[in-house]
Amino acid sequence: MAADLNLFITEATIEGADDGPLAGTTVAVKDNISTEGIRTTCGSEMLADYVPPYSATVVDRLTEAGATVVGKTNMDEFGMGTTTETSAFGPTRNPADPERVPGGSSGGSAAAVAAGEVDVALGSDTGGSVRCPAAFCGVVGIKPTYGLVSRYGLVAYANSLEQIGPIAGTVEEAAAALSVMAGPDPNDGTTRDPSEVDGATGSAGDADYAAAADGDVDGLTVGVPTELFDGADERVVETVRDAIDGLVARGAETVDISLPSVEHAVQAYYVIAMSEASSNLARFDGVRYGHRADADGNWNETFAETREEGFGAEVKRRILLGTYALSAGYHEKYYDKAQDARAWVRQDFEDAFADVDVIASPTMPVLPFELGEGLDNPLRMYLADANTTPVNLANLPAVSVPAGEADGLPVGLQLVGPKFDERTVIRAASAVEAE
Repeated sequence: MAADLNLFITEATIEGADDGPLAGTTVAVKDNISTEGIRTTCGSEMLADYVPPYSATVVDRLTEAGATVVGKTNMDEFGMGTTTETSAFGPTRNPADPERVPGGSSGGSAAAVAAGEVDVALGSDTGGSVRCPAAFCGVVGIKPTYGLVSRYGLVAYANSLEQIGPIAGTVEEAAAALSVMAGPDPNDGTTRDPSEVDGATGSAGDADYAAAADGDVDGLTVGVPTELFDGADERVVETVRDAIDGLVARGAETVDISLPSVEHAVQAYYVIAMSEASSNLARFDGVRYGHRADADGNWNETFAETREEGFGAEVKRRILLGTYALSAGYHEKYYDKAQDARAWVRQDFEDAFADVDVIASPTMPVLPFELGEGLDNPLRMYLADANTTPVNLANLPAVSVPAGEADGLPVGLQLVGPKFDERTVIRAASAVEAE
C-alpha cells in the first residue's frame, strides 16, 4: 500500500534503543527533518541527493526512547503546499480515498499513519501542515507551542512560525511522542522550559503529556469563534458541531466568542512566511550543497540556472512574492503591516483565553480536495488555511482530532489552548476521541 499511495521518498531504518517509553514503536519522519546518513530531500530536486551529516534533535530523542525510524515521508516541496502535490517525487494519495489529496504539507506522514504503515509520524507545522493532513486523513496531529520542541535539524522554511509535531492514530500515542520530543535543546536557542515562561503552565523537563489524555473535561469552557465557522462547508460545520456537543455531554460548556483579527490572518501569514522563505532559501545556490546546474557563464548565471532547475513552481512563487514584500518601497506597505496584524491576532487569542480554556473550530473548512483540483488555483489553497494559520501567528498549541465523517470523508476538529498548555488541549481532544 505504501507504494500505491506514494507515502515515502526514502525507506530506511534507524534502530531505536532496546528499551524506553517508545520501545516497539515505528516512526516515519517528514523529509525536511535531518537524518544522519539518510537522504533528506525536502520533496525537492534541489536536495534530491543530499545526505545530512547529523540527525535532528527530535529524531535522536525518539530513537533514544526506543522508537525505530522506518523511512522519510513525502511532502510538499520545502513544506510549501496544502495537498502534498508540489513534491518533486509525485503526489501522495489519501488512504480514505485514493482519488483525493491527504492534505499538506506533511501529507506523507499523515497518510502513513492512516494507512497503518507506522504508529507515529513526524510533521512540521508552519501554517497548519501537521493539522491539515491529520484532518484530511482522519488521524491526530499536534502542533506544539512555539519553543516546546527543538527545531534543530528542521530545514527552515519560516523560522518564526514552524514547529515539529507528532501525528498518530490516537491522542495518547501522539501525546506520548510529544512527551519524548519536548524540552529545551542547547542547539536551539528558541526552545524554552514552560516553567520559566510567564503565564505558562507545566514543565517540559518531566512532561508526561500522555497522562493528560484522560477524557476528563468536566467544567471545561470551550470557546466557539464564529469567524472560524463562517464560510466553511456545511457538512464540515455540522460534523464539528456534533463533536463539540459530545464535549458538552461530558461536562464541558460552550461560549460563543469572537476573534475579529483572524479574518486577516491568512494575508498576514503568507506575507510573513513568504518573506522568511525568500531569505531562508537563498542558501540553495549550488555552491555548498544540493543541485548545481551545468551552465556556462558567470556565477550569477549558474546561480540563476541552478535555482530555475532545482525549485518547483510553488517554491518559486513564494520566493518571488516574499522578496517583493521585503524590497525597498514595499517593506512598510506589506511586511510591517503583516507583523502588526500578527500582534493583533496574538492579542485576540490572549483576550479570549481570559474567559475560556480552549477554542474549538473546524481544522479545515473543506473536505479533502480531489487530486489536481487545487494546483491551478493557488489562491484557493491559501484560503483553505484560514483556520490553522492564526495559531502559528500566535505561537499557540493546537490539536486536530477526528470529529467524524461527512460523505465518507474525514473531518477534523481543531482545539487551541494558551501557550504551553498542551495538557488541556490533549485532554479535550481525548474526550472528543472517546465520544
